Amino acid sequence: MESSTTTRSTRTLCLVVVVVATLGFNCRVEARAFFVFGDSLVDSGNNDYLLTSARADSPPYGIDYPTHRPTGRFSNGLNIPDIISEQMGTEPTQPYLSPLLKGEKLLVGANFASAGVGILNDTGIQFINIIRIGKQLEYFQQYQARVAALIGPEQTQALVNQALVLITLGGNDFVNNYYLIPFSPRSRQFALPDYVRYLISEYRKVLTRLYELGARRVLVTGTGPMGCVPAELAQRSPNGDCVPELQRAAGLFNPQLVEMLNGLNSEIGADVFVAANALEMNMDFISDPQAYGFVTSKIACCGQGPYNGLGLCTPLSSLCPNRDIYAFWDAFHPSERANRIIVQQILTGSTKYMNPMNLSTILAMDSAT
Repeated sequence: MESSTTTRSTRTLCLVVVVVATLGFNCRVEARAFFVFGDSLVDSGNNDYLLTSARADSPPYGIDYPTHRPTGRFSNGLNIPDIISEQMGTEPTQPYLSPLLKGEKLLVGANFASAGVGILNDTGIQFINIIRIGKQLEYFQQYQARVAALIGPEQTQALVNQALVLITLGGNDFVNNYYLIPFSPRSRQFALPDYVRYLISEYRKVLTRLYELGARRVLVTGTGPMGCVPAELAQRSPNGDCVPELQRAAGLFNPQLVEMLNGLNSEIGADVFVAANALEMNMDFISDPQAYGFVTSKIACCGQGPYNGLGLCTPLSSLCPNRDIYAFWDAFHPSERANRIIVQQILTGSTKYMNPMNLSTILAMDSAT
């Protein structure tokens, strides 16, 4: 797949950087493009450009970002795509709607994610104006046309085929759809096991389209422990334990997602889709926060109400002084430090976390071909 010895050497160097990132090395040479699709766990600011309530554009969001200002990321600092970019030695991908994404910046990749979206089009309707997954894929097509105007269609196809792709969907289809209100339309339409099967069948269509658009290395994260986030503890947990029904939903969804990805890979005849077990990654530090240096995995750093889990993080919210000792930044989203733990498992985790291989293995394989 590589076009030259230089590119191979570059990727090998970048792999070395991944392995020894803790020593502070940085890879500043040309590297593969990176594309991001999905929801607020990976949105780097697209919703700032939309008229929507699903936004993170006011303090204290971004308090620990290099600029110490809100960026539209649902984090105190860096989010998962930022940290993956950092580990690969590349600059963070720009939100697709950002006016800064032009010229050579386009060659770095693009982030199409939008807070509030799900696999289904009726997920997140309460947020009004968000970039639903079908539209994200349309933007990906549009992006390719823009890049083709810069470097030509053949080089564009090579850039897309060789890129790393991250997609994170599914959580909102439960917390902002099926379980949003008692007797939601979807919960009246489907029993939970049937709903999960429906989501998986719809997700398969999304991923098939992504493949048709040229994606060949796709990290697909499952849902995290939805019943353990501060928002759900505040609303549904009488004793602070993870909410069983939402945990059951994650327990049904994630294995079926892996099965579906394995099926797609078999049809394609290559390991295009790689499953990242976000449930296991998160449960490690949720179950034993102290082992990971956190004081709590129940209370959000920023928020109000029980567990700081009610409403949005705003300038009026209670704010912890040290974000590094909180597993959750706000009612739904991990802190930057928790995101770093998650990315470490994406990079080097065993098959308990990454199936069929981790990101370091992918980078090593791709640098050798």
